[in-house]
Amino acid sequence: MTTKQPAILYVEDDPQSRKLMSMLLKGRMKLPHVTILEDSENFQAHVEALDPKPDLILLDIHMKPLNGFEMLTLLREYEWVQNTPIVALTASVMSEEVQRLRSIGFDGCLAKPIDLQTFPETLERILDGEIIWRIIS
Repeated sequence: MTTKQPAILYVEDDPQSRKLMSMLLKGRMKLPHVTILEDSENFQAHVEALDPKPDLILLDIHMKPLNGFEMLTLLREYEWVQNTPIVALTASVMSEEVQRLRSIGFDGCLAKPIDLQTFPETLERILDGEIIWRIIS
């Protein structure tokens, strides 16, 4: 992983998943620049206010008012996002949805619940440019 501490944006409506990710990213991995949004309300305003801009964006797919597909479309309009990996997190890993995730332009997918043991290494690999589609939990 790069020497600079990566900034991460995580959008998730499930309180348990948010708590777990916060413990992992802020606690275990000691990352100082972690933004966790509990829904996609005012999503564009939140994204535009981010400082520093994220080096990785993790999106839950099944959310409201905007779902992960809609958030991805909005994010891709920002020039600074063009080289930022956007990874879907979903409990729904049916092949049709995975195909849709790939075709719409996600840079990877991690099945929920995430694996606590392998997640830190997986995160480093994604930040190093590896594309990971871990759809079997």
